[in-house]
Amino acid sequence: MSGDLSVIEGEYLRDILDQPRALDSTLSKLEASKELRQLARRLQKGSFKSIVLTGMGSSFHALHPLHLELIESGFHSVMVESSELIHYQAGLFDRKNLIVAVSQSGRSAEVVRLLKTNLGRSIIIGVTNTPGSPLAKNAAASVVTDAGEEFSVSCKTYVASLLGLWWLAQTLCGHDLGRIRGDLEGASACAQDYLASWKSHVQHLGDRLRNIRQLFLVGRGSSLAAVGTGSLIVKEAGHFPAEGMSSAAFRHGPFEMVGSETFVGVFAGEKKTRALNRALFQDIRERQGATEWIGEESVFAPFLLPKVPRSVVPVLEILPVQMITLALAALVGREAGRFTFCSKVTTEE
Repeated sequence: MSGDLSVIEGEYLRDILDQPRALDSTLSKLEASKELRQLARRLQKGSFKSIVLTGMGSSFHALHPLHLELIESGFHSVMVESSELIHYQAGLFDRKNLIVAVSQSGRSAEVVRLLKTNLGRSIIIGVTNTPGSPLAKNAAASVVTDAGEEFSVSCKTYVASLLGLWWLAQTLCGHDLGRIRGDLEGASACAQDYLASWKSHVQHLGDRLRNIRQLFLVGRGSSLAAVGTGSLIVKEAGHFPAEGMSSAAFRHGPFEMVGSETFVGVFAGEKKTRALNRALFQDIRERQGATEWIGEESVFAPFLLPKVPRSVVPVLEILPVQMITLALAALVGREAGRFTFCSKVTTEE
């Protein structure tokens, strides 16, 4: 893709390029408060039957790494969208359950109703970018990120939430926070290195996606965070239809759509299922489908990511999708990330 990229150089791009700073700022302020440490001790002693993880949109999808970490540590964890929790699964508001609620604004319609519906039954840990919000005020303990104000589509607040949630996971599981901080410190520099080539990434992606009509993002495990959030922001920022699902689910029907006009981004993911993801990628290629590998060993520069600790992988995986949103917007000559009907904070259910 050649030509002037000034059409996409708006507030959304500014927030994307501000992500390394947001990551550094959030990490510098993460700490295990007295209240959070007390809840972690109670969890480890078996005081809670289940941990209910809830949020909406990207805040919900960001919970995947925490969810898997809790399960691997022997806890019973369930993920449910806040809209479903408050209306159809209210039985989970129980004194024996610990709730982790994520909302970047801390005042979205579902979170406000969740706080009213709970009525003090479950202890709530809030994860938010807004100190002083209803969520931060009413939670028994809070993890407050420091991404700064964001224009529209979730980007820097999302990656900051991933850091905060991983920090929370290690606190709840009783792991060494000093070691974890050391792992997370590399996230900012890696993001900075990748984003330094944003123009080149957008141009290459513009060429790759020019004749695409449908877009899928697929992965497994913690990559489901980028799969879910990625498909959401492609629609929000790029006004382009996109669907995110597990790599396995793609074989159960959507594989029939493989072709030159259907692009499938396959996330490499963790080693335990990387061979399965690679097999899907190769099967799509063999059928002349449009697909690229996202992660280590990608031969497509915009999708090549460095080898990093698994705590940092979800942060980096969303960056190529952000470049996709910019490229799709540039192809049709519109500013990415400027809302027409939505607002930054959803205040209606």
